[in-house]
Formats: sequence, structure tokens, C-alpha cells
Amino acid sequence: MSLEKISSQLKHSGTEQKLPPVELWDPPYCGEMNLVIKKDGSWYHNGTVFKRQKLVKLFASVLKKERDDYFLVTPVEKIKITVEDVPFILSQWSWGQEGEYGDMHLATNLGDEFIFGENHPLHIADNGCLYVTVRRNLLAKVHRNVFYQWADLAKERITPQGTELILPCGGHELVLGRF
Repeated sequence: MSLEKISSQLKHSGTEQKLPPVELWDPPYCGEMNLVIKKDGSWYHNGTVFKRQKLVKLFASVLKKERDDYFLVTPVEKIKITVEDVPFILSQWSWGQEGEYGDMHLATNLGDEFIFGENHPLHIADNGCLYVTVRRNLLAKVHRNVFYQWADLAKERITPQGTELILPCGGHELVLGRF
């Protein structure tokens, strides 16, 4: 399977306008592709970085995670790719119209935009890295600059388990860490 063939299928299926329902698709497995999403969020095919952001966004729209594996999925085929950590980087954030500690608007390196909350929770990995659910079961790693900005605004709270660093937002709390 070639990138050109997948790109053509996606363009003809109209997926450039909105996210396709990949969770409903269960096409046959067609093998692996030498496509890697690096830890920094950059995409590589056969060792060469993708230079066209539009193409990366197109492929990201059909990205699906099953257990620990990632696939590009169309209605007729499913191709395994490699993801070094997670497919997205949480690169931007801002307070909503309510101002500080109101709704927190988040954005990934590929332009996914959403509001932190129940559908987009924060996860703390065993190694201390922070991740946010973007869509379906796909995660974005919180970029270091975003974490430092949050840590600067966060408040300390003493609990029986120790001290937590929390950031209230939109009726929720981001627990940035415990020590």
C-alpha cells in the first residue's frame, strides 16, 4: 500500500471536511507501513519527514488505536504504523471567556481544539509525563512549555497522601503532580 493510494481514497471519501467514524470501520488488515510518529509529534515516512501539514492532518483524521497498536484506517483497509509515544502534542492553551480558572481551551500540534473536562481528561503517566485525551482513545502529550505555564498558575493543596499541585478550571481540577 502506498501513501498516494491512501491519500486518494481519503480525498474521495470526503474526510477532509470532518473526522470520519473510524471507530465504526473494521476493514481487513493490510500490513505495516514505514510511517513513524516521533515523540516530538513529527511524522516520517521511509525516514523522511512529512513537509505538508495538510497531509499529516489528513492521515491523523483516520488514525485509530487498538490496544497498544496504531493504524491508519479507511473503509477498505487497515495499515499498522509506529507511534513512539503518542500521536499528538498539546501545544497551546488559553482560558475561555470566563477568564482565569474558567474553561480551559486546548489545542494540539495538528489543530485539534477542545475544552478540558470529562471528555478530555488529564492523565499522569508513571514517568510523571502529562497526557490529555484528544479524541477516541488518542492522547496528546502536554508540551513542556504548556506544563511550565500551568505550574506557574497552579496552587498547592495538602492531602493525606502528600502535596498536590492543582489548577482549577471550568469546574474541574487539573492535578499536575503529587509530591
